[in-house]
Amino acid sequence: MNVKGILKEIKSRYPNKTIICLPEENPTEIICEIDPAANHPEKSIALIVQGESEPHYHKISTEVYKVLRGKLTLCVDGETHILNKGEKMTIKPGQVHSSKGNNVWFLTYGEPGWVPEDHILTK
Repeated sequence: MNVKGILKEIKSRYPNKTIICLPEENPTEIICEIDPAANHPEKSIALIVQGESEPHYHKISTEVYKVLRGKLTLCVDGETHILNKGEKMTIKPGQVHSSKGNNVWFLTYGEPGWVPEDHILTK
């Protein structure tokens, strides 16, 4: 991933928003909290630029992924789905999921809003 270039573009599109790089030392996932749950616990919106995410699930949050740029390979409960630009998929609480892509940009909508305590890694 061209982390510096991606960060520059995100900062210009979404100034003053919180950006999280995972893992910090060599990011494979960049998250920009566009409308975080801290503003209203019932929902959240984040932009994700994906290389690869770790398998995880949420106890309470439902997420909808909508691809803005690229092709996302999404694995949900062991089933692989390919999402292209404009396509979306809903992930329900308890469903283990991970994703891969080559600098894929997508939005994730969470209800209730995403909080770190509800992001449970399976590894």
